[in-house]
Amino acid sequence: MTTKVFSIDEALRFGWNTTKSNLGFFVGLLVISCLLLIIPLTIAMGALEVNTFLGIILHIADFVLTILIAMGLVKIVLRFCDQEKGKFSDLFSQYRLFFKYLVTSILYFLIVFGGMLLFIIPGIIWSIQFWFFDYFVIDKGLRPMEALKKSSAITQGVKWKLFVFSMATILINILGALLLLVGLFVTIPTTMLAWAFIYRKLLAQTEIATASQTTSQVAPETTA
Repeated sequence: MTTKVFSIDEALRFGWNTTKSNLGFFVGLLVISCLLLIIPLTIAMGALEVNTFLGIILHIADFVLTILIAMGLVKIVLRFCDQEKGKFSDLFSQYRLFFKYLVTSILYFLIVFGGMLLFIIPGIIWSIQFWFFDYFVIDKGLRPMEALKKSSAITQGVKWKLFVFSMATILINILGALLLLVGLFVTIPTTMLAWAFIYRKLLAQTEIATASQTTSQVAPETTA
């Protein structure tokens, strides 16, 4: 099995440089995303006090909107990893994958929750193992189980390093929050881009290793 590698420094540098070069876009993107998340939620909470049924409907609509935005943000950071420019319209460009994303997210939650019940450690391991499920849904359009399996494959052998990186990104965003929350406009896109960068790295290495394995298995048969 080929050992997969990635550089935390390289990933963070990519995230920082890309954010810095497109700061206006990312600030606007986060402002729009926050408004789209906060305003409907506020309306839904207010409606719930007046009319329970209407409040529930609006909460469901807000939930759907939240998922669509989460999907769109993944699409945007993947665009930048592919040397393309993200667009504001990308926020709602992945609606066709909504149910795949929703079902996979629920499965991911159940897996991690189940692991947390097993003395926490399995939950942490599984949260890292299946972390990239959303990238596979958005990037490849995979079904729930396929996305989880692919995430498991690309994280094999690098879970500990991914855990260290996840802790680093949490600390970076905490620092951003401490800077009167303004710092989050830099740290959030930086860390999101860094995660997408690592996804691309691990996926490429896994695909190369799989192709090499396939070639080595076919070669003897051809010779025979």
